[in-house]
Amino acid sequence: MALIVQKFGGTSVGSTDRIKNVARRVARWRAQGHSIVLVPSAMAGETNRLIAMAKEISPSPDPRELDVIAATGEQVTIGLLAMALHAEGLKAKSFTGPQVGVLTDSTFTKARILKIDQHRIRKALADGNVVVVAGFQGADEDGNITTLGRGGSDTSAVALAAALKADECQIYTDVDGVYTTDPRVVPEARKLDTITFEEMLEMASLGSKVLQIRSVEFAGKYKVKLRVLSSFEDEGEGTLITVEERGTMEQPVISGIAFNRDEAKLTVLGVPDRPGIAYQILGPIADANIDVDMIIQNVGQRDTTDFSFTVNRSDYSKAISILQAVKEKIGARDITGDNTTCKVSAVGVGMRSHPGVASKMFGALAKEGINLQMISTSEIKISVVIEEKYLELAVRVLHKAFGLEKPPKSKLGLTGRGETDIITPS
Repeated sequence: MALIVQKFGGTSVGSTDRIKNVARRVARWRAQGHSIVLVPSAMAGETNRLIAMAKEISPSPDPRELDVIAATGEQVTIGLLAMALHAEGLKAKSFTGPQVGVLTDSTFTKARILKIDQHRIRKALADGNVVVVAGFQGADEDGNITTLGRGGSDTSAVALAAALKADECQIYTDVDGVYTTDPRVVPEARKLDTITFEEMLEMASLGSKVLQIRSVEFAGKYKVKLRVLSSFEDEGEGTLITVEERGTMEQPVISGIAFNRDEAKLTVLGVPDRPGIAYQILGPIADANIDVDMIIQNVGQRDTTDFSFTVNRSDYSKAISILQAVKEKIGARDITGDNTTCKVSAVGVGMRSHPGVASKMFGALAKEGINLQMISTSEIKISVVIEEKYLELAVRVLHKAFGLEKPPKSKLGLTGRGETDIITPS
């Protein structure tokens, strides 16, 4: 019998009826003898409600106190879910992150997990309990409550699966797997049976909302068998995220089209063209805990250059303020910004051995008159920054250009699915 960690997202536990449904599903797994650790999120909308209340008190809440408030959403869910499991005749115990020794650093609202003490969970499992652990939260060395940032329950689940050496970590959400792109933008989008950790990491970092990027990093680092499944469908194998590349003979060059609406571009004009100038610009940005994505520095002319980079749109105003101060120190000519940009990316391990992907991508966008403001590439992805008004058109065009609506071919040249073993209740 297997040890399985199951994470249920906010929509999966969005009402008491849905919590009861989760309990019934877990009861079927327990009937097969599996040991289960559950990691639920707060009920849908609850974290937003809590943060909104905090901001009614203070427009810029103290991060430590904000974590104290935000962490209560998951605490309500674990108590309700444990009660629902009791109603199904199961033994169950709920624990907060701090109670089971989820140790984090002290970066409030964006904490990182340092260590998990698995002994309390092991003891509860040995006593025959379904263990229900609050996702999204932990505590630092001083006992302060911390939260892991948006989507942090995914990271909690994968980290627990790694610490417990679980047989599988199953992420239950409101979709039945990972798609070639967002079906709401492209109705022809196709569910992937498998995807590599590398591809999923790129998809998550480039805007795919199915999994939090840190959870994929954790899973890849500790080789956690990870699967995305639907909370509302009893059938289906979801999408398996694997270490190995797919073994199909005619593997698709591109696996998916990812996009992120929340991009903002900033440009420092007339920067002195000298060593260390990039650090002088980006050092203060990093000190403010702002993540920088794409970076472009133009060829220097007359001892000056222009330096552009992108940040999340929520950090745009803060970044502009920082750059105004940097401008005076380095003697730049001006600062410009645009918070109406977006990023669209083609992702696939297949492009390593297939030339011409960039040409095909740029040609398809050019035919639609879509201007590329910035370009970034790696071994398995090509990203472009464009005007946000062209986002959906760009995604549809690229999805069609790379034939992503067509099922992949198997080793025999026939359509079919690869080997995706899954632990399932009979």
